[in-house]
Amino acid sequence: MSQYEPVDMIELPKAKGGMSISNIVLLIGILAVVVVFGIALWRQQQAQPTSGPAPTFTFTTFEGETYDLADFKGKVVVLNFWAGWCIPCKDEAPELQSTWEYYQAQNADVVFLGIAYADNGPSSLKFLGDYNITYLNAPDLGTRISDLYNINGVPETFIIDKNGNVVEFIYAGVTQERLMRSVERALAGVGGAG
Repeated sequence: MSQYEPVDMIELPKAKGGMSISNIVLLIGILAVVVVFGIALWRQQQAQPTSGPAPTFTFTTFEGETYDLADFKGKVVVLNFWAGWCIPCKDEAPELQSTWEYYQAQNADVVFLGIAYADNGPSSLKFLGDYNITYLNAPDLGTRISDLYNINGVPETFIIDKNGNVVEFIYAGVTQERLMRSVERALAGVGGAG
């Protein structure tokens, strides 16, 4: 026998039903990929809450004060997700602050809460200082709060009524006029401001 004579291929054992082990492994791999993509698509289809109970969470402000969203029941909450690197957030910052100042001067039952998306600390503190933001703000380390609200980007703002229900969702473009219209409707117990 020459050293170069063909050798018979070794056949893998067949599983019951005629499928080889390699075909079974391939099928399991394909199914795993389908499951992963299915979960990703399902997650992508999860929309931001635009009505019903607002997801509740506990947070600690940059000043070290700890609150729970439920602490503000009986008040309208303007919940804004932002980031220091976000250009539209920079446009919205003065609008949010001036609207907050208006309601604070009126002693209205309104709370503004900023959540710094994927906070990196110094950048967020610089942002707050640059825009003289005085309402409550907290870091969202690990995006725990952002994930509850399924945010797709920043800025995103949720108006929560006195009963703790989301009554409006605003994706970017917040102005003082729009905020005041939304807050007034929530204070009056009227649904989303459209």
